[in-house]
Amino acid sequence: MAANVKKWASVAVAMQSALAAAKTITAITKASTAVVSSTSHGFSDGDYVLLTIQGMYQLDGKVVRVDNSASDAFDAEGVDSTLFETFVSGTAEKITFGTTLSSMTTVNASGGDFDFIDTTTIHSNVKTQIPGLANPLTYSFDNLWDMSDTAQLAMKAASDNQGQRCFKFQFGSGGPIMVFSGYVGYAGAPTGNAQDKVTSPAVITCYGTPTYYAS
Repeated sequence: MAANVKKWASVAVAMQSALAAAKTITAITKASTAVVSSTSHGFSDGDYVLLTIQGMYQLDGKVVRVDNSASDAFDAEGVDSTLFETFVSGTAEKITFGTTLSSMTTVNASGGDFDFIDTTTIHSNVKTQIPGLANPLTYSFDNLWDMSDTAQLAMKAASDNQGQRCFKFQFGSGGPIMVFSGYVGYAGAPTGNAQDKVTSPAVITCYGTPTYYAS
């Protein structure tokens, strides 16, 4: 079956404009879909939440979508936690993606590759290795420089404050979605060539890994 090819066109990019009050998490199951226990959390299906987790470190800094919401629990849609570490404590915060990034002209991804640890013994004739830590995933992009643009001002503020922000990329109306949290680097400095458009570079370093949804 041929891949469903996507283009960097009609891509909606939004940045967190607000986080609601943190709701205490009391448990997270190890299951094909992680079930998060949180009394009176107030989340609804389709909400996006930022998880801050101790113990089950794979979910720390993860952005997930709420599904099958009940008064005291919800599913972390798309998250298989079967082989994750054991949950100790944590919180969930509802994300408002109220800042639209509409001046991006290029997008490049780097990082996400793994270091490997050499486990070769003196008894082996072939080297062996196991995965170590992954390098952080980084997105770098250029913006059409406009320091009256609300999104660029918000990125500059986040960069100056070294504050973590959540991001949402959607590829076309009703298309695939990528969500993640990270740190913004944006000086707001103009650059470019003679008689060409003025642009300004920015970078987002992901905290943890993105979560993907088909729509």
